[in-house]
Amino acid sequence: MPAENHLTSEQKEKLPLALKREENGDIRERILILLLLNDGKTQSEIAKFIGCSKNKVCYWCVHGDPDNLESLKDERMKGNHQKATEKYLEILLETIEKDPEELGSEFGRWSAKRLAIYLEEETGISLSGSQVRRILKRKKYPKGLGFAVAFTFGQNIA
Repeated sequence: MPAENHLTSEQKEKLPLALKREENGDIRERILILLLLNDGKTQSEIAKFIGCSKNKVCYWCVHGDPDNLESLKDERMKGNHQKATEKYLEILLETIEKDPEELGSEFGRWSAKRLAIYLEEETGISLSGSQVRRILKRKKYPKGLGFAVAFTFGQNIA
C-alpha cells in the first residue's frame, strides 16, 4: 500500500539534496526508494522502476529513516574491523628496521610469522604472518622484506 506524502516538508527538501550529493550508489538508491514511496508508488512499482527486488524495497521502506541518512548504511559499508592499530603499524615499521638479534631473538632474519609473534608479545594484538605480509605490502615497504618473507615461506618471487 503506497504511503503518499508521508514525508515532512523538511524531509522533502533534504532528501533530493542528499540524492544529488551522495556518492554511494546504494545510498542514492535507498533515498530514491523513500522519495518514490512518498510520491505514491507501490513497492512493486518502485522495485520495477529501480530494477531491484521487492524485498529490498520493503526492507528500506521499513528501516530507512528519512531524518537519519546514516540509517541507510548497512553493516558492510562500515568496513572491516581493523585489529592493527596505528601504534601497531608504527611498531611494526620500527621493528622491521632492526635486526632480530638486536631484539634478543635467536634468528637473524625476520619472517612474517616471526614478526607477528614478536609484535603480539609487544602489543598484545594477534595477527597471522599473512596479515603482517599484507600490511607490509599495503605500506609498500621499500627495503625488500617482501623477498625475505616470501623466501622464508618457500615461495618463488620472480
